[in-house]
Amino acid sequence: MPFPLAYVPLPDRYDGRMPYRRCGRSGLDLPAISLGLWQNFGGDDVFENARAMLRRAFDRGVTHFDLANNYGPPYGSAEENFGRVLASDFAGLRDELVISTKAGWDMWPGPYGDIGGSRKYLIASCDQSLKRMGLDYVDIFYSHRVDPKTPLEETMGALVQLHRQGKALYVGISSYSPELTEQAAAILREERVPLLIHQPSYSMLNRWVEGGLLDTLEALGTGCIAFSPLAQGMLTRKYLDGVPKDARAARDGSFSPNLLTEENVARIRALDALAAARGQSLAQMAIAWVLRDPRVTSALIGARTVAQLDESLDAYVIPTCISPNRILACRCPPCWGMNWPA
Repeated sequence: MPFPLAYVPLPDRYDGRMPYRRCGRSGLDLPAISLGLWQNFGGDDVFENARAMLRRAFDRGVTHFDLANNYGPPYGSAEENFGRVLASDFAGLRDELVISTKAGWDMWPGPYGDIGGSRKYLIASCDQSLKRMGLDYVDIFYSHRVDPKTPLEETMGALVQLHRQGKALYVGISSYSPELTEQAAAILREERVPLLIHQPSYSMLNRWVEGGLLDTLEALGTGCIAFSPLAQGMLTRKYLDGVPKDARAARDGSFSPNLLTEENVARIRALDALAAARGQSLAQMAIAWVLRDPRVTSALIGARTVAQLDESLDAYVIPTCISPNRILACRCPPCWGMNWPA
């Protein structure tokens, strides 16, 4: 179905159906559910489908869109496509949006665009991202990963520089251990730049953040946005009978079939039965479960279609009060899953 020439957002998008949460001890609110453009928004995907999902998300109160320099495929194309939608549909809505991007994984050839956290790479990457999206600034710029070969002072110094240049209103980190998070926050604090947010993986099947990170973030006054709340699709019915042949994971190797052991599938089936008893899909229960903890500012979801997006955004229809014991009853121990190394 073709789009109208001009996009007009729904007037009831802020009617209270999408809750907003304060990000740590900052003045910034984020929607309880944010949309990530890691997959399905790149140059190899259907642009009009991506555009439709972005419009629908905004119509439902999603104001935060999360990107990275190498999202696609190909690398950079998710930012380019998002920039097209900004120009065509969201041009007069920039001040209603929180846009984030990141750098830290490989991006361009040679020693300066490889995995890392050097000042040269982070500054150049941010400049490239702004150009691809047609922006003067992003709201949040992240160090996407720890770089053990680069001094943490240099990585945090690059974030400080971007903040002071006005290219990033806020700065954040992703997948840092509790100890490195404290060190990063201390370095930033000395420069009078707060650590706004941390982006770790977190789901019912991947609970490593409960081993100290959430406590650390609360003490620091830093927000938390949880990526992969569906454990890369495991917390859906998608893989209960193996990896579908038409799944992206089957084509690009982004999902390891080795995770689909008999024991793991039994766990997922038990969780699916618990969700059904509550009148939810497994995906909806998984998203709401992550958000049960007030220390989690937002759950960062992905989507392949508008219908899939709507299902995830309906996670708030039924309040979720599932105790850890109920999860343990499904044979999901607190630290089971695809834990990120410290």
